Amino acid sequence: MPFIPFALERWQSTWEHQVRINLSESGVHALSVGELLALAGETPAVLADKRLVYSQSDGTPELRRAVADLYPGAAPEDVTITTGSAEANFIACWALLEPGDRVAIQAPTYMQIWGLGDNVGARVTPFWLRPERGWEPDPDEIARAITPGTKLVVVTDPNNPTGHVLSRAARDLIVARSRAAGAWLLVDEVYRGAERDGVTTPSWWGSYERLIIVNGLSKAYGLPGLRIGWILGPPDLKRPLFERHDYTVIGPSPVSDYLASRALAARERIFQRTRGILNANYPVLADWLTSFGGLFDWRQPDCGAICFVRYRSPLPAPDLVERVRAELGILLVPGDHFAMPGHLRLGYGNPTRELEAALEALRPFFSRLPAA
Repeated sequence: MPFIPFALERWQSTWEHQVRINLSESGVHALSVGELLALAGETPAVLADKRLVYSQSDGTPELRRAVADLYPGAAPEDVTITTGSAEANFIACWALLEPGDRVAIQAPTYMQIWGLGDNVGARVTPFWLRPERGWEPDPDEIARAITPGTKLVVVTDPNNPTGHVLSRAARDLIVARSRAAGAWLLVDEVYRGAERDGVTTPSWWGSYERLIIVNGLSKAYGLPGLRIGWILGPPDLKRPLFERHDYTVIGPSPVSDYLASRALAARERIFQRTRGILNANYPVLADWLTSFGGLFDWRQPDCGAICFVRYRSPLPAPDLVERVRAELGILLVPGDHFAMPGHLRLGYGNPTRELEAALEALRPFFSRLPAA
C-alpha cells in the first residue's frame, strides 16, 4: 500500500531550523546542559569522564529505577528506555498492530499512532474531544468507538493539541470500555508536569491490567535534545518491546542516559521552571488573541505550551501557515495536521521577549485576513 507521510513532522522537520522564530513547538524552550546540572546540584565537569560507549540498550538500571519510582508498584524491569516517546509509540504499535486490527484514538491528537495504524493497514476510529463540551469527549462516541474486537485504544492526556486534561469521568469510561473490549490501552503522558495550575495530572498507571504508559523528557521537562523517553507495561509485554527496540536505535547515548537520571532527580525544580514560563507567557498570547475581537475562538489550555485556536477566515490553514513562514519567517502549525481544518496550534513556550516579538510581527498579517 502507498506510504502515508507524517504531515506534522514533515512540516516541522523541513522548516523549524530555517525560520526566524519557531512557534510550532509544543514544549517550553530547552534547558542547557549547564542549567540542567545546576538544577540537579552538579556541574558540567561531571561529563568530562563519561565514556562514549554503547550504553545499556533498554536504559541503565539507575535510569530505569528513577522512571519506575514515578509509578507506584512499577519495577525497573517494567521500563524500557527509548529514543524519545516517539520510539516508544512506534515499538508499541509494531508489537501490537497487524493489518485489519481496529484502533480507537482520541482526537484531535498528535497523529503518529494514527499514521502508524494507517500504514500497517489497521482500521482507525476516532472519538473526538468536542469544543462545545470544553474539549471533553462525548460518552456515546467513546462507546461507539471502543467495541468488542478493538485491539488498541490510544489517549494523549494531557492532550496535544488542545492542552486539555481529561475529566475523571472520561478516564473511567475509557478504561471501562477498554476492559470490556479486551483492548490494549496506550496512554501518552508526555505533557504531565506542564500544568499551569501546578497540579500534576494523575498518571493512568495502575488503572487497568492491559495498560501501556508512554512518557519522556521533551515537553514538561524542556529537554527534547536528550531524546529520552520510556514505555511501561505488563511484564509479558517487556520482551516484545525490547526485541523491537533492538531493530530501531539499539539504545540511548550514555550521556543522555546520565543526564536523564539527573533530570528525574531534579523533576520538581524543572516542573517549577516550566510552569513559570507558561504562566508568564500565556497571558501575553491571550491578550494578543483577544485584541483581534472575534477573529479567534479558543479555550484556555490546562497544560502544555500550546494553544489550539479556531480562526474565522476562508483562507485554509495550510496556506495561511505557509504564507506566514515565507513572508515573516515564523513557523506555525495548521489544524489540518490534527484533522481539524480552520484551526492553528500556537506554541507559547519561547522566551517571553521572543514570543512578544513574534506576535507583534504577526499582527499586521492577521489584521488583514479576509473575514469568513
